[in-house]
Amino acid sequence: MLVTAINPTPAGEGKTTTSVGLADALNLTGRKTVLALREPSLGPCFGTKGGATGGGRAQVAPMEDINLHFTGDFHAITAAHNLLAAMIDNHIHWGNALQIDVRRVVWRRVLDMNDRALRDIVQSIGGVANGYPRESGFDITVASEVMAILCLSENLADMERRLGDIVVAYTRDRSPITARDLKADGAMAVLLAEAIKPNLVQTLEGNPAFLHGGPFANIAHGCNSLIATRAALALGDYVVTEAGFGADLGAEKFFDIKCRQAGLSPDAVVIVATVRALKMNGGVAKADLGAEDVEAVRRGAVNLVRHIENIRQFGVPAVVAINHFHTDSEAEIAVVHEAASAHGARAILCRHWAEGGAGQPSSPTRWPSCATRMPRISRRFMATSCRCSTRSIRLPGASTAPSMRSRSPACSRSSSAGRMPATATCRCASPRRSTAFRATLRCSARRPGISCRCARFGWPQARASSSRSAARS
Repeated sequence: MLVTAINPTPAGEGKTTTSVGLADALNLTGRKTVLALREPSLGPCFGTKGGATGGGRAQVAPMEDINLHFTGDFHAITAAHNLLAAMIDNHIHWGNALQIDVRRVVWRRVLDMNDRALRDIVQSIGGVANGYPRESGFDITVASEVMAILCLSENLADMERRLGDIVVAYTRDRSPITARDLKADGAMAVLLAEAIKPNLVQTLEGNPAFLHGGPFANIAHGCNSLIATRAALALGDYVVTEAGFGADLGAEKFFDIKCRQAGLSPDAVVIVATVRALKMNGGVAKADLGAEDVEAVRRGAVNLVRHIENIRQFGVPAVVAINHFHTDSEAEIAVVHEAASAHGARAILCRHWAEGGAGQPSSPTRWPSCATRMPRISRRFMATSCRCSTRSIRLPGASTAPSMRSRSPACSRSSSAGRMPATATCRCASPRRSTAFRATLRCSARRPGISCRCARFGWPQARASSSRSAARS
């Protein structure tokens, strides 16, 4: 299940909070659910937006560790990115054998912080020993191509190959120079060898959550890592993940980039909306959002309606989550219900911020069933439209399951064919879990009282219970 939102506003929508609340609610009903989220960047953490671990009773823990340095993944990405930048300047200084045009170096440096003074700089001043002066600058770490590569890589070898393909500069005849030409790809991969492993934490209600990677949706594809998502699919019966910004940006990139790359397809999409944000879209100033204004909600609801229509084009059922604030009136909430239902989507009032997983009294039966409200439509990002009974998944270090690229050809299915044999493997629209493989993961839940399977552990064998088979049918 993909969690997205209406267009982001300063009033806030609460995608991460809703993702955590949805996972907790599903687990309360006995459905084995795993979260797969992005890691927060220090830039937004110390800016207006704030952290990215949810809020209230719908949070992942330990919140303060995750929002700050966490396991050091972003620092490793920063180091790998800046190592490549240093190797470019060093190559130019020591003879420039690749004939790099210093006016056409496109690889800037990064820092995981908002610092406007470093956006554009003149570097290498101070004398001959410091290299050739040129214009450059700093971006934020989550805007790095290295971040996007880590989140789309299937394993270490795939990541090293992708790092080598990075174009860093051009010659005078405009021929591209890559990181592989500078022999930087291996060194960068070494710096990222630990960062490629997913991080396992938990919600306040003790449910598992993978936090890994954090590319911005307005710059990259805005989703957590492919490896973490596959790990969540292998561990749980249900997986809740999110995509950055609104559905017109992060969700579409999730479908068009991540789903194509990984052969994935969500069974349902949750569009998060708040009455406050809809009022702001309806023309109300931020300072006045606490006052009731039903007509402003009605005007702003056109934004929600457009996102519902956009999601429907991908052939995936959509449900609207109304992230509740104490200032919301019954009349305003009724307008949101009316707008959603008029366009074929169910709207559910969610109080997970105040009450955790129990804050969605109507959701335990409605969230899981929303995937059956619309027929499955084979889309261009799906490898096939079949529903197979098994699917092999491989993580870095796995030795018992075949890789995605070495899998047998995709299968086909007719209306009378029934389910595939239990031994079949394919890239399908609704994959089952891997039955056996081992992976090395890191766990950041170091505090007493927090239980988890950390360090090196094996996934449990998939249970072939009749109830589970019925739920997936």
